[in-house]
Amino acid sequence: MERAGSEPGIHLHFRRRCLGLSPSGAALLVDEESGRRIELAGQRVIAADGAGSVLRKDLAARGHLDVREELLDHTYKELTVPARAGGSALAVREALHIWPRHGYMLIALPNADYSFTATLFMAHRGPASFETLAAPGAARSFFQREFADALAVMPDFDREFAAHREGLLGTVRCSRWNDDETLLLIGDAAHAIVPFHGQGMNCALEDCVALDALMADGRPAPFARFSELRRPDGDAIADMSLENYVEMRDAVIDPRHQLLRALELQLERRFPGHFIPRYAMVMFHAQIPYSVVRQRARIQQGILEELADRGAAADSELARSLVGGRLPPLS
Repeated sequence: MERAGSEPGIHLHFRRRCLGLSPSGAALLVDEESGRRIELAGQRVIAADGAGSVLRKDLAARGHLDVREELLDHTYKELTVPARAGGSALAVREALHIWPRHGYMLIALPNADYSFTATLFMAHRGPASFETLAAPGAARSFFQREFADALAVMPDFDREFAAHREGLLGTVRCSRWNDDETLLLIGDAAHAIVPFHGQGMNCALEDCVALDALMADGRPAPFARFSELRRPDGDAIADMSLENYVEMRDAVIDPRHQLLRALELQLERRFPGHFIPRYAMVMFHAQIPYSVVRQRARIQQGILEELADRGAAADSELARSLVGGRLPPLS
């Protein structure tokens, strides 16, 4: 923000809240200090107003685009694992810790101060849900049964569990991200996703890189071209994020899944540039578009299933034939 503010021609305004679209179709803002209303008429407007975007909702209400806002029936609650004696209370400091329990899970993400942010993900209602943990003492009993080692390093558990609200999880999908060349949705306003691949902000930053290139190339209709270019990737990472939730909470403790993941790593070493696990493509290979990741991951899963069913190793002739025949090399 400081870098942008130092550029000539860029003016930063604070405490100006977007109200939506004016009757004329321009973006309407209000200066919260003076109460003055401001119409951004006749300009290109890039709407980065988040998952609850008022501009997206107004565009949908006026029939300019179709929107699906899909709330997950699971919610989450954040808790704290504080640092202990200047160090980490969990054995491995720089790791994502997961307690998968079929249908729900607890995770802990490391912070720079040696603490961890722990998050419980589970259904909002049902037999194993936040609803069943509302009674006094129910949450502590549940953690003693399911996550005793985590509970032991949460000294403020009872207060935090009672005080912290459940967070919503949802996915936003739009039929297009632009309204002609006057208004463009970007980031979560266009494609909010669930957090299970850790890609929400990364995807938004990729939007910025792609849009910058399209605005600079001198060709007409950069907003429409951006929507056409990026929507397949937004849909792909949305799907993969939902799938990764099931993998994290359920699949990682299934012996078949563990066998396939071990085989996957062997194939990656055996066929570099051809076979890269989906998780690695998403997290560590930003040059591979999300839509390409999804396409290749489905092919790779089929190869893994076939090798496992036939008892073939990663160095077998069958593996070489399947990888060579189905997976062109990545540039």
